[in-house]
Amino acid sequence: MEGTVNWFNIKKGYGFVKGEDGQDYFIHYTAVPKSVFLKEGDRVSFEPAQTEKGKQAKNVKLLEGGQSQGSSEDFSDEEPQEEQEEQEEKYEDEEE
Repeated sequence: MEGTVNWFNIKKGYGFVKGEDGQDYFIHYTAVPKSVFLKEGDRVSFEPAQTEKGKQAKNVKLLEGGQSQGSSEDFSDEEPQEEQEEQEEKYEDEEE
């Protein structure tokens, strides 16, 4: 499946992608190659997975956009505040 990154927080190590099916998928940094930094608007391909925590993107591959580790100064670790809080609550509650 393909999708567009809604936001990804480098410091926290996760974010969300909107799949071509219109659904939001959680992305954990472990599903992204180490040399890739995701940012809002990047096009990615991924394997959708239904987990006990909800929909997640696995084996994420950057299709368009993005940067390598060497130029991380262009990245923001910020995401839309309301969306972040809403989605973080869902995942942080289950991690405890």
